[in-house]
Amino acid sequence: MIETTKQILSFIGLAERLKSELRHSWLSDGRKESVAEHCWQMALMAILLHRHLQYPVDLEKTLKMVIIHDLVEALTGDIPFFEKSKRNEIKAAKESEAIDKIRSMLDGDTGSEIYNLWWEFENGVSKEAKFAKALDNLEVQIQHNLADFSTWEKIEYDLVYSKMDQHCSHDDFLSQFCDAVKHQAESKMLRNHIDVEGIKKRIKN
Repeated sequence: MIETTKQILSFIGLAERLKSELRHSWLSDGRKESVAEHCWQMALMAILLHRHLQYPVDLEKTLKMVIIHDLVEALTGDIPFFEKSKRNEIKAAKESEAIDKIRSMLDGDTGSEIYNLWWEFENGVSKEAKFAKALDNLEVQIQHNLADFSTWEKIEYDLVYSKMDQHCSHDDFLSQFCDAVKHQAESKMLRNHIDVEGIKKRIKN
């Protein structure tokens, strides 16, 4: 029991880094979002959305996956989706090493559960993984919609129409919810004099 307690406390110490690991997204109050805050909002969205899904999921499993999916960033740091860099090129390899280390920090059953859930999310095949990936992408756009428009990069105008849909198309409710999030984004862009129709035409071509 003493050894298990030490393992858990050590692991919590590592995971606590996610509270200060900042993402590219900004909050409505003008500061950057942490990885931990991103995961929390995804978890809240899972609770709010799951009962409306076309294809039901195991909510407990989904919540575990949501909490675990970015744990590796306690070791690797967060890298924006659109960043072109050497560290982005080696991201997958570094994250694979990180989840191996995380598994080794905990007892066999707990370490294996976290390891398996992380890989299940990465592979994106199960119903829960598909739902979690949809939440991951939807949360990003929702947070952008809540933030000041000055924090948006130009590339993110295009991502409104090219990033979320592929993760939401498997479920009718998620597709409808995705459309509502896009409408929010469009309204924000229009208020800031962005040529929304021009972006749509460019995306289609």
